[in-house]
Amino acid sequence: MSPSAVIEDRLLEAVGDSSRRMVLDLLLARGQVTPTALAAELPFTRQAVAKHLAVLSSVGLVEGNRQGREIRYSVRPEHLDVAVRAMAKVAARWDARLERIKRMAEAREAARRKTGIRHK
Repeated sequence: MSPSAVIEDRLLEAVGDSSRRMVLDLLLARGQVTPTALAAELPFTRQAVAKHLAVLSSVGLVEGNRQGREIRYSVRPEHLDVAVRAMAKVAARWDARLERIKRMAEAREAARRKTGIRHK
C-alpha cells in the first residue's frame, strides 16, 4: 500500500466515526474551542471528546494550541481538504460499482422479459 493510501485510509477512518464528525462540525462552527466547551454541547464526556480530538489530531485534521492552562483546538483546513478529496475518491468508486450493478440488473431484467422467465 502506498504512503498516500495509508494516509487516506487513516483520514477516512478518523472521519468515519459519527462522534468525531460531530466534534469536527462543532469545531468548524465555533473556531477555536476547548474540549470542555465541546463536551458541553455534545452527548458525551470531556474525556471522550479528548480522545476524539487526539484521533483527529493524529491524522492532522485538528490542532491544539495552548493558551494558559487550556488547549484550544481548531480545524486545519488544508488537511480537511485532503480528507474531502479522499472521501470524493471513495464516493466515485462506489458510484462506479453501483452503476455496474445497475447495468447487470437491467440486463437481467431485459433477458427475463425476452425469455419470459422470472428470476429471483
